[in-house]
Amino acid sequence: MSRIEYNLAWARTSLKKADAIENPKRGVWAITERGYRMSEEEIYEEVRAAWHKYYQRRQLEEPSAPTEVDEEDDYVEPLYTELDWTAELLDCLNELEPSAFERLAQRILLEAGFRNVEVLGKSGDGGIDGVGVLRISLISFPVFFQCKRYGQPVDSNAVRDFRGAMAGRGEKGLLITTATFTPSAQAEANRDGAPPVELVDGSELCELLKKYKLGVSTRQVEEVEIDPDFFNQF
Repeated sequence: MSRIEYNLAWARTSLKKADAIENPKRGVWAITERGYRMSEEEIYEEVRAAWHKYYQRRQLEEPSAPTEVDEEDDYVEPLYTELDWTAELLDCLNELEPSAFERLAQRILLEAGFRNVEVLGKSGDGGIDGVGVLRISLISFPVFFQCKRYGQPVDSNAVRDFRGAMAGRGEKGLLITTATFTPSAQAEANRDGAPPVELVDGSELCELLKKYKLGVSTRQVEEVEIDPDFFNQF
């Protein structure tokens, strides 16, 4: 299903858990009397509480069980939950100025082992935002990069334009975006006979920031478990 269909299904399931709507039969949904009386804030709090209880119960019952779709109530996992940090991170990235996003890409490449990474994002740069040197064993070569803070998927035209900007300067390119790439863009990036262009979408970008701890930190939660059998020996 599409993203909007997925999120709509999650919204229905969430509202049902909050007793704001009911599902008398498959494919039919109706607002309950309680739902009519609830304010937006009350619905929000009820939904949060319902999902919190659900995840706690599922963790206790099947800690390692995979998520399954409940055919009775059309249950689906939310595409973005409060536990999904990537949505918040992408919001932060999309609020950056273009020059700041280019400098962030520079920092990521430095952390990834590139040398002499330079931001070139100026008027007349020909579509090249920066360049770095990647060394593999005894071989070093320049890698050009371009940054796109897009709300829509990046298409094949962007890949072709970037490759054209690299012509005569190098054959290794890295296209970084906060969005996604269309299938045609992915095909163009690996087209036979053309210099390959490596693609980094928003999801991969978030993982890189997490990996190199750039504005993203992780923490371990202590879990305490009691062993009643231990006390029975006394």
